[in-house]
Amino acid sequence: QVQLVESGGGLVQPGGSLRLSCAASGITFSLYGLGWYRQAPEKPRESVAIITSGSSTNYADSVKGRFTISRDNAKKTVYLQMNSLKPEDTAVYFCHARPVGVGPPYWGQGTQVTVSS
Repeated sequence: QVQLVESGGGLVQPGGSLRLSCAASGITFSLYGLGWYRQAPEKPRESVAIITSGSSTNYADSVKGRFTISRDNAKKTVYLQMNSLKPEDTAVYFCHARPVGVGPPYWGQGTQVTVSS
């Protein structure tokens, strides 16, 4: 059974930082590209950051220079370090795993991030 379990969300003031974690089980982690997506109320889900199986990264323009995605294959965990948070970063953040080869992608259940004073 495949599971992606996010943690680390919460309430933070503007300018603050949070680190999200996503722990995976049931997959060969090193053979998956990983990503963080977010969805704000009444808005479509959008890609925030992606890291390939080879650790290449790509970021949405809105988070470049503020967010950093990383992975630890030994711990089967992907991270999203979020700095200089803004109110517009408020959303539910989802972890995503897509296999390099054939196979279905997987989603985590999401973790709420609220940036507010």
